[in-house]
Amino acid sequence: MPIKIFVIVAFLAILVSLGSALFHLVRHKSDEDSRKTAKALTFRIGLSLGLFILLVLALATGLIQPHGLGARMHADQKPASSAPQNPGR
Repeated sequence: MPIKIFVIVAFLAILVSLGSALFHLVRHKSDEDSRKTAKALTFRIGLSLGLFILLVLALATGLIQPHGLGARMHADQKPASSAPQNPGR
């Protein structure tokens, strides 16, 4: 449950950063606003990358479990055998 709360908070922080960049982009066309826009977008990219890495690590360590369409597709696959079998020999 704590991982889900952290993911939701991270998504909200990403949206706030994106909104801040949009505000500074539309507001005025000064150099200071341009720097603020770039800073907000850089922060958003860092948050997105951090969230992606967190999700991959959480999936790899078993903190989160996949469910839905992707989980059903993987469950339906049969494991491949390591050695090919020749029934004719």
